[in-house]
Amino acid sequence: MTASDRTILRDLAKRVAEIAAQPEMGDRVDLWTAQNSLTPQRPLIYCSPEGSWGEILPGDVLTCEEDDARGLEWGFRMRIYAAEHFQDDQVCDDCFNVGYAVHMTGWGLGPVYHHSDSARGAFNWDAPVKTLADVEKIATPTAAHDPAATERNLAFYHELFGDILRVRLHGGFWWALGLIDEWTNLRGITQTFWDMADNPEMVHAGMRRLMEGRLAWIHSMEDQGVLSLNNGNDYVGSGGFGFTTELPQEDFEGAVRLIDMWGFCEAQTMSEVSPAMHEEFVLPYQLPILELFGLNCYGCCEPLHHKLDMLKRHVPRLRRVSISPWADKRISADALGSDYIFSWKPNPAYLAAIDFDPELVRRDIRETVDIARDHGCVLEMILKDTHTCNNDPGRFDLWTKVAMEEALRVVE
Repeated sequence: MTASDRTILRDLAKRVAEIAAQPEMGDRVDLWTAQNSLTPQRPLIYCSPEGSWGEILPGDVLTCEEDDARGLEWGFRMRIYAAEHFQDDQVCDDCFNVGYAVHMTGWGLGPVYHHSDSARGAFNWDAPVKTLADVEKIATPTAAHDPAATERNLAFYHELFGDILRVRLHGGFWWALGLIDEWTNLRGITQTFWDMADNPEMVHAGMRRLMEGRLAWIHSMEDQGVLSLNNGNDYVGSGGFGFTTELPQEDFEGAVRLIDMWGFCEAQTMSEVSPAMHEEFVLPYQLPILELFGLNCYGCCEPLHHKLDMLKRHVPRLRRVSISPWADKRISADALGSDYIFSWKPNPAYLAAIDFDPELVRRDIRETVDIARDHGCVLEMILKDTHTCNNDPGRFDLWTKVAMEEALRVVE
């Protein structure tokens, strides 16, 4: 790393540490902890620009020279920008996380992608599983830890940032463990829908194989001691943070187990599949995974309002449920009540549209807040899937301002 890059990164780390020391960060920890214990103080807000970060912080704002340094710089600048611009409840802490050095393998089969010429454009793919015999070709993923590489990485970042930030071993190896989206990637979405009707053996065989592989994979990482607690400033599920006093378990002795962590499954490609077919083809293979975790999240972009009774009936220790822009908010609120976190995803199209209308945003948020209040729901508002802000980053500032005004109205 060049001396110039080092100076730039250390200066940014100092700014992160300054923000993390602000008293409101501790207050936000308390808010999320109460939220996750189902004793909310008010609706909580998290703004995640996702694809819009490229418009908020384009490459020409970066001043480091080397690629690795530029990646670190972008991460710091995102944390700083969010703290300085968004009126939401995300916590900026003084941690710098270093992941375990683990070499991963996949399923042994993979689709061939056909991308468009447009940046971030659509794509299609050729699914590799054509026959039942192909299911047997699906390999069990492996994870092999390299302790020496882990220690080298940790020592490097301790030397670089250790006098400014809390450098620690802490990382994650998955986003969701829902399996069905992986299966539709291997088999094809349309073909999976046909299979459910006229070739159910194929779906069951594929999902069973993926379940067995994922179980072996996560148990392997548990056995190797490379899991990290996600009960702090950790993004869990498809939105929200992991702050809780309920994890790890009371018998925790330092080695992180799956039961000490938040788990997460979703089934986005099953959006238009009936509850009965979801229960037949998806849940039986997700439940053995979810059983391993101490608290669970379910759902992402799929509308779950007609499946909530099913999830409540089956998913162990279910705590956070995603209510997408395509879900019926009233049906969802009635089903969830005060027993689960109503993790609402506002429609990102309101922010990405050619014309941004703050009053339309306010009406949408106010309607949701009122519905949640009337049903005693534990509401959080997670703005995500914002893959463009139409090159107007100030929209996020205004969206969070409106959302916070409506959230505070609940406690006035």
